[in-house]
Amino acid sequence: QVLLGESGGGSVQAGGSLRLSCAATGDTFSKYAVGWFRQAPGKEREFVTAITGSGGATSYSDSVKGRFTISRNNPKNTVWLQMNSLKPEDTAVYYCAARDDPIPRMLASWYHYWGQGTQVTVSS
Repeated sequence: QVLLGESGGGSVQAGGSLRLSCAATGDTFSKYAVGWFRQAPGKEREFVTAITGSGGATSYSDSVKGRFTISRNNPKNTVWLQMNSLKPEDTAVYYCAARDDPIPRMLASWYHYWGQGTQVTVSS
């Protein structure tokens, strides 16, 4: 079992950058795939990106591919989401999530542990 906590959200103008952090405590972190999801007001939670337990493979949604980068450092129990070229449509609460498997999935229902979320607001 792991506990997750996000940080790094904030307000930025379009074209700017933010880096989100997801810090984990608990079990051996490399056992868990980690994903980032986001939820905008009035919309369903959507997949953004995910990384395998080892950090050797990543996947991205089409909407963020080429702009966002996920990475992790297992000894530091941390996953990062680097967000560049931000757009107003990236505005949402961003959540990190972990699942009891080193292989990630794109569906939120596959994840067992969730952080509290961090707000990202991009203004035009």
